[in-house]
Amino acid sequence: MQKILVTGGCGYIGSHTVVDLIANGYEVISIDDNSRSTTYLLDGIEKITGKKLKNYKVDLKNFDDTLAVFQENEDITGIIHFAAYKAVGESVAEPLMYYENNLFSLINLLKCVKEFNIPSFVFSSSCTVYGNPDAIPVTEQSPIKKAESPYGATKQMGEQILCDFAQVAGTKAILLRYFNPVGAHPSIKIGELPLGKPQNLVPAITQTAIGKLPQMTVYGADYPTRDGSCVRDYIHVSDIAHAHTLALEYLENNRNKSNCDVFNLGTGNGVTVLEAIHAFEEVSGVQLNYKIGPRRPGDVVAIYANNQLAVDELGWQIQYNLKDMMRTAWEWEQKVKQDEELMKKQNPVLN
Repeated sequence: MQKILVTGGCGYIGSHTVVDLIANGYEVISIDDNSRSTTYLLDGIEKITGKKLKNYKVDLKNFDDTLAVFQENEDITGIIHFAAYKAVGESVAEPLMYYENNLFSLINLLKCVKEFNIPSFVFSSSCTVYGNPDAIPVTEQSPIKKAESPYGATKQMGEQILCDFAQVAGTKAILLRYFNPVGAHPSIKIGELPLGKPQNLVPAITQTAIGKLPQMTVYGADYPTRDGSCVRDYIHVSDIAHAHTLALEYLENNRNKSNCDVFNLGTGNGVTVLEAIHAFEEVSGVQLNYKIGPRRPGDVVAIYANNQLAVDELGWQIQYNLKDMMRTAWEWEQKVKQDEELMKKQNPVLN
């Protein structure tokens, strides 16, 4: 049984990927400092898999603490790196925080990869590396344009750092550029759990629908799109998670075409913000209280994926549609409300 380190294993995509890895026969450990997550999802992982996830509460910016995890787990054979700050708007307001956290943590991790000769590394990247694309859908060969936010810039830099490293270190890497992960595990035992005001669309929708937020804002309705709101490629988080398992298997079986391969992870369907809201209203039966606000700095106008390469090379197949995404997200939000008092007791930061 191969041991995989997932950084950010207590987070949204990380927790779903942990579940998928365990279901496919891997042993998994996690590093997560819980600065942007809570331990709440660890309970859900255990309920789904029957296994207790070992999480090291370590800040990856601290090299000595990071190194200690590798010294304790010298049999790690692969790493999936999620741990990063990810809010576009916050990155515009706090650029230094994003550059420090997202880049220093990656560099420290790669120092450990080099020291312990870890063969496989999967990097959580983003469609933000394409900036405002000239043509959509974007392929892996689409130009990397100027990032629209410091967050996007850290993903561009992270990709470059990893590819440069892989050329000389004997480590094989995959960059997974995903689009807009949404929804919750079909068991509704884990899902998206933002701390503070949600920065992403779907938790803003569900928190408004359940009454946590009095109203949500659609940032801009004057874009050159079919209804004036931004176009995104929403993809179910469990589909994203499984792609990480497939990526590891791809590297383990030496099917990589280079030391640093790239795959887009999206459905290939562009959905406007307003269309996403209407899909939620249809699935939930709840009329959403939203208003149209000004454009938000850092947002691209429209982007969605050509995912054919991941389908052909990784054998990746999408299992969930937009209604599945909205239904599971809504069921998760309702579960969170039921568990709220327990969550506050376990995680004082939520009070």
